[in-house]
Amino acid sequence: MPLFSHRFSAGSAGGAPLPSFYSSKPVKPSKPSYSFSSTRTPLPLLVFSLLCLFIGLAGTLFAVYAIRRDQPLPVFRCGKSEDTFRAFYSSSDSAKLGDDSNKGLVDRPKLLGFVGIQTGFESGERRAALRSTWFPSDPEGLLRLEQATGLGFRFVMGKSKDAKKMTMLEKEIEQYRDFMLIDVEEECLKLPYKTLAFFKAALKLFKADYYVKADDDIYLRPDRLATLLAKERSEKMTYIGCMKKGPVITDPKLKWYEKSGHLIGNEYFLHAYGPIYVLSAEVVASLAAARNDSLQMFNNEDVTIGSWMLSMNVHHEDNRAICDPRCTPTSIAVWDIPRCSGLCNPASKLKELHKIGMCSKSPTLPPDDV
Repeated sequence: MPLFSHRFSAGSAGGAPLPSFYSSKPVKPSKPSYSFSSTRTPLPLLVFSLLCLFIGLAGTLFAVYAIRRDQPLPVFRCGKSEDTFRAFYSSSDSAKLGDDSNKGLVDRPKLLGFVGIQTGFESGERRAALRSTWFPSDPEGLLRLEQATGLGFRFVMGKSKDAKKMTMLEKEIEQYRDFMLIDVEEECLKLPYKTLAFFKAALKLFKADYYVKADDDIYLRPDRLATLLAKERSEKMTYIGCMKKGPVITDPKLKWYEKSGHLIGNEYFLHAYGPIYVLSAEVVASLAAARNDSLQMFNNEDVTIGSWMLSMNVHHEDNRAICDPRCTPTSIAVWDIPRCSGLCNPASKLKELHKIGMCSKSPTLPPDDV
């Protein structure tokens, strides 16, 4: 519909009379008139025309800029997360893995637990070491582990503005298909934001009873972790980890400096070490429903998560088997606590631990003994 409707009639004010053949009635000759209509454009119409011209020019310039500017890489799309493993199995190329290999791979599969191994662009050696030890190095092995334990495992990676890094990541994804991609920038100072994005994406992609955040520098026993998660618990809102307290670091020169330490006081509240901890599905659902700007963010990721758990009145379950400094018949996760946040020199230490029978080959104990 046009913005303006123009109607003309014979003899209308300010308009020339229409020719006689437009009317069935004869038109009398008009007397000479000495009045002249003004040809000057009204000021409001002039202003409106100039405004339209300005808007049009601005739109044209913006269109030219949008076309010529560098386009973002297609790996990540705003607000999207991706499971490269399920994407691989749902593609037509997955037929080469066998007719029965992709059974049960449905949207948001049901799992006992989903384990997100937090990693980064500079951690290629760690991922290689993990794939040569307890983390399967091929899609079939990853699927078998999921079917045996009820646990899904993925490397969790954000994005980068560095095109070279993104290209290398694409090649690694093409080879291993074991990533969950999330829409965050890989910056150390934003780890709490990455963790929150991970839990939200994991909840969207997997229907699990528990969600596990783990770092890429720990030696993990998936079978024993499954045994731990399979235990009966009376509390639905559960937070499992190696719990700790300690003085708040307020010196900017020290490693674990907390900029907002004045909000906490002299000592931290009870919270789990960051290399690995577990949240029940109900807790993760509550976090996913919260607005990002409604949650307090601290410098340290483990402190940030602990503060949320405290405010949500979540049950804290302290379990030292997931922070064992050595391999034992009950160890679930082994790392060099408290010397390092994870294993010291993880790329080599992971392989050393895997050669120890107590780490890789000792049996899983019954649930009552774990």
